[in-house]
Amino acid sequence: MENAGVLIPIVGMLVPIVGTVAVFTFLIFSVRYSSQRKDREAFYRAESLRRITESSGEGAKAAIELMKEEERLKRIKAREGMKIGGLVCVAVGVALVIFMWGLTKTEPDAPVFVGLIPALVGVALLVYVYFLAGPVE
Repeated sequence: MENAGVLIPIVGMLVPIVGTVAVFTFLIFSVRYSSQRKDREAFYRAESLRRITESSGEGAKAAIELMKEEERLKRIKAREGMKIGGLVCVAVGVALVIFMWGLTKTEPDAPVFVGLIPALVGVALLVYVYFLAGPVE
């Protein structure tokens, strides 16, 4: 019974330590397996393209078309990500302006327009995507 009083603080200290170690161990394994998966996909893609090009004269043309299509899809995906990022930044900026205005109605020198920072970042992303970026072929 006397040991129970000493055991509770030790267990209370070990729980956060074990939790922290578990989280970082999970992150390490997650990153490692993710990079292995990407390497394996790249290897299989390169191997497939090599076999296509070696198979016939038309195989080289098919491999080049496949590579062009993959690159085009990658550019489209990046552009869609920028669109979503811009919209999220604009929404966060507007919400922050409204929040700061509601929080500090009575103060005349309140930093209400601090929300314009993320909003303008979002506008810059959207302007780039819709007006400045070249067309996706």
